[in-house]
Amino acid sequence: MSYTLTIAGKAPAVDYALMSAAAFINTSSDGNIKLNFLDSKTISKEITTSAQLLKGDESISTNSIEILNYFATEFPNVILAKKDSEEWINFSYEKLLVKDFKKLAIDLEKLDAHLNLRSFIVGYKASAADIAVWGALRANPVMGSVIKNSVYINVTRWYQFLESDKKFGEMATLLSTSLSEMKKISKGGKKEVHKANFEIDLIDAKDGEVVTRFPPEPSGYLHIGHAKAAVLNQYFANAYHGKLIIRFDDTNPSKEKTEFQDSIIEDLELLGIKGDKITYSSDYFQKMYELAIQMIKEGKAYCDDTPLEKMRAERMDGIKSERRDRTVEENLKIFTEEMKNGTEEGLKNCLRAKIDYTALNKTLRDPVIYRCNLTPHHRTGSEWKIYPTYDFCVPIVDSLEGVTHALRTIEYRDRNAQYDWMLSALNLRKVHIWDFARVNFVRTLLSKRKLQWFVDKGYVGNWDDPRFPTVRGIRRRGMTVEGLKNFIISQGPSKNIINLDWNIIWSANKKVIDPIAPRHTALESKDLVTVNIVDGPELHSEKKPKHKKNPAVGEKDVYYSSKALIEQVDAAAIKDGEEVTFMDWGNVICEKVHKDADGKVTSIDAKLHLDGDFRKTEKKLTWLAAEKKTNVELVDFDHLITKDKLDEGDNFEDFLTPETRFVTEAVADVNVEQMKVGDIIQFERKGYYILDSNKDGKYVFFTVPDGKQKK
Repeated sequence: MSYTLTIAGKAPAVDYALMSAAAFINTSSDGNIKLNFLDSKTISKEITTSAQLLKGDESISTNSIEILNYFATEFPNVILAKKDSEEWINFSYEKLLVKDFKKLAIDLEKLDAHLNLRSFIVGYKASAADIAVWGALRANPVMGSVIKNSVYINVTRWYQFLESDKKFGEMATLLSTSLSEMKKISKGGKKEVHKANFEIDLIDAKDGEVVTRFPPEPSGYLHIGHAKAAVLNQYFANAYHGKLIIRFDDTNPSKEKTEFQDSIIEDLELLGIKGDKITYSSDYFQKMYELAIQMIKEGKAYCDDTPLEKMRAERMDGIKSERRDRTVEENLKIFTEEMKNGTEEGLKNCLRAKIDYTALNKTLRDPVIYRCNLTPHHRTGSEWKIYPTYDFCVPIVDSLEGVTHALRTIEYRDRNAQYDWMLSALNLRKVHIWDFARVNFVRTLLSKRKLQWFVDKGYVGNWDDPRFPTVRGIRRRGMTVEGLKNFIISQGPSKNIINLDWNIIWSANKKVIDPIAPRHTALESKDLVTVNIVDGPELHSEKKPKHKKNPAVGEKDVYYSSKALIEQVDAAAIKDGEEVTFMDWGNVICEKVHKDADGKVTSIDAKLHLDGDFRKTEKKLTWLAAEKKTNVELVDFDHLITKDKLDEGDNFEDFLTPETRFVTEAVADVNVEQMKVGDIIQFERKGYYILDSNKDGKYVFFTVPDGKQKK
């Protein structure tokens, strides 16, 4: 009897387990299961599951667990260990398909521990348990980056081992191929564009009601880490047809400037990010002050004048502060009279939340929620002498502004309990938190304090220096807005903390610039060699395409002459009588190579051989007419630090790269004189460059990395 297994190919969790089980069965002599795919989320309007098994015309089941157990019963020789696998089958469908990583991580840890020293989940061959667990993980979109980055070593080892078997590994290809064929039939062969998978479960997310926020502190320029947070917040606000709030967390007047605030708005607009409204934490200073008083009155906060170092030590060791039992009246007097007015006594005190000084989660050990600061605020001036801390301010303003989902980088995870405590203690509306991994790059510092150090010490010119990870810095280096956004979207809302190589983001950028970057020529000026072409033409120009594969880029003037210039390194490799190809011209026979006493090439005598076959020449050389050239500078950069990832306790000043800026004097074709600052081109055989400045006839180009490792 033949079977038909129907799979809904657009289901939130595609049933790869049943597909693999069918593949196992079809390898046996009595296996005959036909796979049928639907381009839909369910089997039908009436059958709202993602799978159905028919035996002939009889429906066996539409429940995935039942179908897999049925296969194990009917085909015990290929779907092994039914009895021992039942618990794992249930575990797979009930636990491993959730997209909330907090919940999923608990069960992945259990699975990882079970697989320690095991090749299979049950027994010594792939069983129903392996099929079920592998299928669930393959169907869960959260797992892609988890497997890729080996977050759980044993799970990754086991998963990849199974996937090497085509009965597992080819299921995704089979599904995508089948769905593609169906689309071609239904849409006349029209291809659909792939979109990054952002399917995560935002708890209680309702279409039209989701509100996210991007809360930068106006104490520095926007860097790539901020850019990721901004793009993700915008993405989810748009995905749920909700709203995005841009909020400046301006609670530390010592660090903040209007200059930074304005630059952040400009950089966000550059990225195409515009909030539904712009707000400021300082708009809520009065409300937060009132809430702090409320906490004092309810015995949930106290003023503390313990010296800073002693307070830190007490928090670390779980020791009760001597000031923890101050009376409500005493706390109110200190907070509302001394601290609020910035008196000598007030400056000695801070306000701490009374949570649990012995908590295992040390962020709950009575954190500071208010402190004095006499520095005038860039918006409120000298109105306030006390300011809320980030940990007190953010949950309150999130709740007051109607934020439904707060996306925070994963290093704040320990503070999530603190965030929830603040809302609960103040009886404010709950806000859901979603953690995502911050962007970390090798040999890169994102700390504003450390970046400011490089500016202050003169290692870089400013915050827009091309060696900086700021949006302005990487834009100046040649990163396009499209390339940056494509990279961020490709990373998605992953929770995996990894150090990325810059080559990844520059590769994404190359895909944007390569099809449209005009091709030009530049030669290193040092020891240029003149090629005297005896039968060469008089100086003249011809129109040539700037990009051979994209005529829409336009045309350039290529000058031809009987005197051509080539680089010393190219000339040194040419032998007497060798035929070479001059790019965009044709073949040239180098009859005599002249050298000085040190072996340096001084000139070459040559003749044209334009009928020669360029496919037969070994060397394809860039060149310029000697009479037509423009002086340029080609500037390359290295990372500011030498160590891929600084360990705890490392002082970044001990890992400074000795030299990070490299200038090469060069000459380029005269077409570069028509370029505007910010234009990106390719100097053939050298790479991509962006014109950084052209003051006083001096054209300075910065290298644009292409994602390839430097040799």
